Amino acid sequence: MIARRIGDVLLATPVIRSLKRAWAETAFDVLVFEGTQDIVTSNPDVRHVLTVPQRPTLSEHAGLYWKLFRRYDLALSLQSGDRPTLYAFAAGRRRVGLLLPDRKNAWKRHLLHQWVPFDDLDTHTVRMNLALVEALGVVPRPEVVVSWSPDDESRVAAVLAGKSDRPLAVLHPYPKFNYKLWHRAGWAEVARWLDVRGYRIALTGGPDPAEVSYTAEIAADMPAGTLNLVGQLSLGGAGCLLSQASLYLGPDTALTHMAAALGIPVAALYGPTNPVKWGPWPRNHAPDINPWRRCGTQQVGNVVLVQGSGACVPCHLEGCERHVLSYSDCLQTLAARTVIKAVEAALGGGRSAT
Repeated sequence: MIARRIGDVLLATPVIRSLKRAWAETAFDVLVFEGTQDIVTSNPDVRHVLTVPQRPTLSEHAGLYWKLFRRYDLALSLQSGDRPTLYAFAAGRRRVGLLLPDRKNAWKRHLLHQWVPFDDLDTHTVRMNLALVEALGVVPRPEVVVSWSPDDESRVAAVLAGKSDRPLAVLHPYPKFNYKLWHRAGWAEVARWLDVRGYRIALTGGPDPAEVSYTAEIAADMPAGTLNLVGQLSLGGAGCLLSQASLYLGPDTALTHMAAALGIPVAALYGPTNPVKWGPWPRNHAPDINPWRRCGTQQVGNVVLVQGSGACVPCHLEGCERHVLSYSDCLQTLAARTVIKAVEAALGGGRSAT
C-alpha cells in the first residue's frame, strides 16, 4: 500500500487489521511516503515499514521498483494514482487496487488482477479502503489503529509527572495548512471555559518551526498551568497522551482522527473539507455506512463535527483564495460559543450539537 499523508496512512490501518485478523500467520509490510511512517511504526499488525521519497529521483524510483519486484504474494494499492499502482504491480504476484473508473486510467487495469472503483466524493476513506478487503472475501473491521511504543509511554509519563490531577483536555491548534486554521481568539476562549470547569489544558503539535511559533503565541493567552507539549512528543507519544485525555479539540488533521479512533470525546473543526470523505471515524462505527452528512454540525458516537457556516460549505477547496496558504472564511468566522456548545455535547454525549 502507499499513502501520501499521515492521515491517509492512519485511515489505511483498518485494512491491515482486517487482513491480520483473517490471516493471522501472514506478515504485512507497508510502503508509505517519507514523513508519514511514524504513525504505523509501532503498529502491532505491521512487520516492516518501507518508505519512498515524496519526489524520488529516477535512480531512487528504479531502486525501489527493483527491491519490491515480486517480493510479495499480495500487493494492495490504496491510492488510485500512477505511482501506487506501479509499485503494486512491481511488488505483488497478485495485485488488487483502487482505480478511477474512467478512460484516462483504464491502462492501469492491466497492471492489477482485481480493481475497485475509487469514489472521492460520497464514500468515506475508511469504507473505500475496506472495499479492497471485501473484494478479497475478508470480513471488514473498521478499526483505526493508534499505536505507540514503551518509550512513548515513558515520555508521556515524564511530561505529566507532578502535574495537576484534573481531567486532561488536549487542544491541537495547528493543522499545517492555513485553510484549515481556526482563529487564535477562539482557542483562548475555549481554553478559559474548560479551565473554569476544572480541566487542565495540554497543547499538542509537531516540531515544525512554524507550528512551534504559532502555538507559542496561542499558549501566551492560555490559562495558567497550560502544558505546551508542541514538539515534545512523537506521533506515538501524542497517541499515548490522547489515550489519557478526557476531551480533544482540533481541526481537520491526523491527530483528530487519532483521538476519534481512541474513543475519547472529540470536537472536530471542519471548514472546506468534505466530511463524508474525510470526517473523523468514530470508534466502533459500523463499516457499511458513512458516519457523516456533507453539511451541518452533527454528532456520531464519540465525535461532534463542527462545521463552519456558509452556503459554500464545504467547498472542497483549499481556502477562499484556492491555495493552501489562504484562509477559509467559514472557519475564521466560526464563533467560540458554537465550538463550546459542541464541546459540551461531546462531553455530555448529547445526540446533536445543533
